[in-house]
Amino acid sequence: MSGPGRAPFVGDGLLVVDKPAGWTSHDVVARARRLCGTRKVGHAGTLDPMATGVLVLGVGRGTKLLTFLVGDDKAYTATVRLGQATVTDDAEGEVSATTDASGLTEDQVVTAVRDLTGDIEQVPSAVSAVKVDGVRSYARVRSGQDVQLAARPVRVARFDVLDIRREDLVVDLDVEVEVSSGTYVRALARDLGDALGVGGHLTALRRTRVGGLRAGSARSLEALSADGAVAQALLPLADAARATLSCRELDDAQTRALGYGQRIPSEQPGRTDPVAAFAPDGRLVAVLDESREQARAHVVLAPAGGG
Repeated sequence: MSGPGRAPFVGDGLLVVDKPAGWTSHDVVARARRLCGTRKVGHAGTLDPMATGVLVLGVGRGTKLLTFLVGDDKAYTATVRLGQATVTDDAEGEVSATTDASGLTEDQVVTAVRDLTGDIEQVPSAVSAVKVDGVRSYARVRSGQDVQLAARPVRVARFDVLDIRREDLVVDLDVEVEVSSGTYVRALARDLGDALGVGGHLTALRRTRVGGLRAGSARSLEALSADGAVAQALLPLADAARATLSCRELDDAQTRALGYGQRIPSEQPGRTDPVAAFAPDGRLVAVLDESREQARAHVVLAPAGGG
């Protein structure tokens, strides 16, 4: 439903936004609510204000897909500054230590990067959104508390150094990384600096991919503000599910059964990933859990007799 100052409802689906620097993810959601004509807009994982790039929004019933995208792997380009540590592990925090990094060799950097690639244990930044007893870690830090977060397993599938630039006492690295959900790239910058004994922090970050959704399909808020641009950019439910999830084609009987909330035989019992199930006419019916012999619906998007 649209309201004063809000556009007509654009429809259900996913919107891939190219987040600008200086905006919070909540800022982007607030703008998208006006552009899409609904308050039912959410995102599939925050980006820090200094970061740019892919922010996936769910619109209308598309919000029901977001929970299945949060766990997708992600890709970034970033710049790491060696020789300076900051209180936030990125350029938004005050410099807490400065160490001469001019003597670092390329071999030292490559070796330290290799040691941070693969399955590793990572301590999130203290100013991250990780909750401690129900309160965000960054909120505790800002209130003056000393927060010590536990290390957790993450996977860094790729950590490539594209360029090394030297300026006075610091060394800047342009890097590309592909990481599992829950990996903090600024924590990688911090840990790389610590491993080299000079400290480090992130000075630039751009998310280039979330699962199968890439920056090439992202649209800026400025572009989306043009007449008709949101409707053109919106990935409808079925297209969004096909782009982001494993897929299963249903027959008419299976479509009816799921629409009534019933279970159907799993196509591949034991699989752990969510499966998008489509009616013969191409509609997205449900997202399934096929971990057992009988598949159950995580969520039904086309209930029998409903819209």
